[in-house]
Amino acid sequence: MMAGAPITLPVDVARRFHRRAVGLDAPHASVGAAIAHHGYVQIDPINVCGRMHDLILRNRVANYAEGDLMRHVHGKNGAGIAPGRRVAFEHHLPGRGILVAFGNEAWPYLRGVMRDRQTRVNAWWGKLDAEQERMAKRVLAEIAERGPLSSDDIEHGDRSVDAWGTSGRLVRTTLDRLFFHGRVLIARRSGGEGGGVVGTRRVYDLPERVLSAKVLAMPEPGAEEAARWLVLLKLRQHRLVMLKKSEVALVEDAVRAVKVEGVAGMLYVLREDVALLGKEGEKRRDAVSTLLLAPLDPLIYDRRLTSRLWGFDYTWEVYVPEAKRVRGYYALPALAGVEFVGHVDPKADRTRKKLTVIGRSLRRGHKAGDAIKGLARFLGLNSKG
Repeated sequence: MMAGAPITLPVDVARRFHRRAVGLDAPHASVGAAIAHHGYVQIDPINVCGRMHDLILRNRVANYAEGDLMRHVHGKNGAGIAPGRRVAFEHHLPGRGILVAFGNEAWPYLRGVMRDRQTRVNAWWGKLDAEQERMAKRVLAEIAERGPLSSDDIEHGDRSVDAWGTSGRLVRTTLDRLFFHGRVLIARRSGGEGGGVVGTRRVYDLPERVLSAKVLAMPEPGAEEAARWLVLLKLRQHRLVMLKKSEVALVEDAVRAVKVEGVAGMLYVLREDVALLGKEGEKRRDAVSTLLLAPLDPLIYDRRLTSRLWGFDYTWEVYVPEAKRVRGYYALPALAGVEFVGHVDPKADRTRKKLTVIGRSLRRGHKAGDAIKGLARFLGLNSKG
């Protein structure tokens, strides 16, 4: 079945569909439901006003609390989950290298990529060098004997240069590489900040002690099926996307083409989402609320599409030199209805229990006070500024 004749939409209808399809209007009942809908949730350890994954999910999951994603993946307080009860795991998105939380069904589609990384040269995820090979034998033996371990749990003073060109402990760079290869997995997280929030320190274990035998035995797909899965994963994550011709060929039976008036290029949606195109849905957020989105929110992740469809040029400035920043280190885009109306740059002071706004810019007639107070409540803080 071909993708079919393009569906033509006015820009405001396309925008309304986009925010509805990515889960911003009607919250999911659980973290598991959100992962099932989007395919994965991106994980990032930076914590300025909440971590990326928590900021993404707080707008999408009913009664979401800070740290709920990590509790879903690794159990209460990051203590770990028995393999037979684990429903999700952390790993890198193929082709991108970003760390995400997947549902267990993703495992077989990652195996070929993991195996391929073990034979290729790459500063981040490639094959082990001679020193790392020697260290890997020791690390794997210690984990097999002692159980889940972080790099800090293994005593060894040798140094290695990581992909950033920074000198670090050889044991850590080796564990990072073994994780990319799927030879160890993150069993739990340690080093929490208190209040039940799971920490960021990775604790590794052997795959057979993290995932169940049933999951590990899932048949590995062929190359074309795996490639198709990746394209469908992009569609599930963002719901309205630009695709290459080669990508369309892989999923043409599962998508419809969309032409948005005044927007260059063809866009694509999942056939299962077509019904949403003419559905008004819930307007309680759309009409009255300003939402503060995560810098890497699925709605705006593709900066080119965000510029074309939403008329909003946004850069996450964490890695921009301070002198060149326009909005701020961790500025959150402000979405009101079907328009981006500015940004707010908040910073959490956990010690003083304050959320301070260190910068903001909002279009005339729009306010973000309620959104800022909502973020503060989510973080267990008082708002200031």
